[in-house]
Amino acid sequence: MIVIGLTGSIGMGKSTTARLFAEEGAAVFDADAAVAKLYAPGGAGTLAVAEAFPGCADPRTGVDRAALSAAVQADPSGFARLEAIVHPLVEAERQAFFAAARADGRALAVLDVPLLFETGQHERVDAIVVVSAPEDVQRERVLARDGMNEAKLDAILDRQTPDSHKRARAHYVIDTSQGIEAARTQVRAVITALTGDGA
Repeated sequence: MIVIGLTGSIGMGKSTTARLFAEEGAAVFDADAAVAKLYAPGGAGTLAVAEAFPGCADPRTGVDRAALSAAVQADPSGFARLEAIVHPLVEAERQAFFAAARADGRALAVLDVPLLFETGQHERVDAIVVVSAPEDVQRERVLARDGMNEAKLDAILDRQTPDSHKRARAHYVIDTSQGIEAARTQVRAVITALTGDGA
């Protein structure tokens, strides 16, 4: 089974591209969805977060992301402490995903990971696919989201590997600025290049 690491900065169209891979038959692991599951009421991450960050989670209601974000930003060690909780739990979910994909006989598995390079996951995949778009398109997409502003966007981008660096390290780059069908064509080209056929 060939494993693709799919990444891209905020607003680049990564989630849409992951869906296109899934529509072509690839097994897709969504790291953000895995975290959402862990943060849900009764989720494995909820109890740990409640203990490490009092007032930010409740077993009955799950993790309060806004409260957690504020708590993490107010504490210099907050990000590291949160990562120490979340990363092992996500890794367990990832291993279960791989086992299921192999059992299903999938030729291609896609790890949809926002911080692929930042967390070292790029070293554990067979090919890196970076989703990209011009900066003006990226900013327009992100600033259209509820609750987003220039300062928040800049703070997020400061924590991410720059798009130019990601593209330089990619085996394949998918440009999402030309619409869905153009992106679908690029996804199919990547699959063919890697498998010689479909996913």
